[in-house]
Amino acid sequence: MTARLFLPDVLLFAGEPRAGWALLAREGRIGAVGPAAELLARYPRAARVPLPGMALTPGTVNAHSHSFQSLWRGLGDDLPFPRWRDVLYRLAPRLDEEGAYTGALFAFAEMLLRGVTTVCDFFYLHHGGNERALAVAEAARAVGIRLVLARAMMDWPAAPRAFRETPEQAVDNTRALAAALQGDPLVSVIPAPHSPHAASAAMVRAGALLAAELDTPWHVHVAEAPYEGEETRRRTGLGPLAWIAALGVLDRRVRVVHGVWLDREEIWSLARVGGGLVHCPGANLFLGDGVAPLALYRRAGVTIALGCDSGAANNRLSVFDEMRLAAVLQKGLSGRADAVTALEVYHWGTRNGAHATGLPVGELAPGRYADLVALDRHDLSLQPAHNLLHNLVYAMQPTAIRHVWVHGEPVVRDGRLVRVPEEQIRERVERLIRPWRPGPSPC
Repeated sequence: MTARLFLPDVLLFAGEPRAGWALLAREGRIGAVGPAAELLARYPRAARVPLPGMALTPGTVNAHSHSFQSLWRGLGDDLPFPRWRDVLYRLAPRLDEEGAYTGALFAFAEMLLRGVTTVCDFFYLHHGGNERALAVAEAARAVGIRLVLARAMMDWPAAPRAFRETPEQAVDNTRALAAALQGDPLVSVIPAPHSPHAASAAMVRAGALLAAELDTPWHVHVAEAPYEGEETRRRTGLGPLAWIAALGVLDRRVRVVHGVWLDREEIWSLARVGGGLVHCPGANLFLGDGVAPLALYRRAGVTIALGCDSGAANNRLSVFDEMRLAAVLQKGLSGRADAVTALEVYHWGTRNGAHATGLPVGELAPGRYADLVALDRHDLSLQPAHNLLHNLVYAMQPTAIRHVWVHGEPVVRDGRLVRVPEEQIRERVERLIRPWRPGPSPC
């Protein structure tokens, strides 16, 4: 793999703009960061990548997604959650491997164009095996995004049969998927018991134990909407995270997705074990679920990362959008403009992704993956140039995202995908969804 010396106008190093600095990428990782003159002298044979007028920033980490759901963007909008879920349950089981591949290709392409370089895809279209999950991995390779495949584990009787497995089947299949993808530079696997309402006690325990075996985090939807807490309390007498703790598996590996309706003690229990929160403000608002109490999470010291959720439950796939939304929500709810700062949410969308995924991502530092985004500093959304970081979080539009590299390799150039033409993706999606349409759209 070619060693590349990136020479931007400004390097956003941990959120701090530094002019005259450079970055060396080789073997998929960042080899050195420092003054440009020094690195040019140390690495005279490295291929030079001049980036005049550009700011180089870490790629963002989308710590929660359901890629296949992008295929029904617009079908469940403005519906109460049960009716939105009915759309999902009616269409999702129809997807074969080709459909799962197309949905993932579509979603991952959009993410790359919006500066996402790592995505944790919570995937549950199993049909008793791993064929569709492997198709998602193949789609990630095709466009060049870094994928953490959170293989869902679900045994809720009300879920479609295509989603369900026994705990033993889920463990065997997740272990087999991890083995099949072991050594892949772009794809890794983590266990993901679905939620306290859709995964039994045996399933949650199995997922947590498997994460310890695989030495990975494990993800679980928790307290996304009030109904889950109400149902869990009725059934067990405990809140959803308190129930997980009572199972003996609340540990440093757990990453709670959503966490909108946890109580104070549950949040502190998550902090005590070193777990994390994946905050999805756009999806929580879009589905009417509420706003996570981030002031409590921050006070407790919980590590927060950001997720977009799906193209049908948000419906945008930009972590830069989630940064802004997360910040302004907390400002508005608290009545304090300083409630959350631009630097803080920038870290939630970049370096805190390492905690969420267990990967060395989200930071321009030696040893981290060379997943990079070049921003056009002359884009009007980044003007005037009083404070680049603040403009990036609060004002930037996608037009500023010019180039993207994953594992040191170009995947977006001049605002266009490098590996798969966008026209080809649109045609694949159109062919797939055409039979779903009942008739001409009123729009």
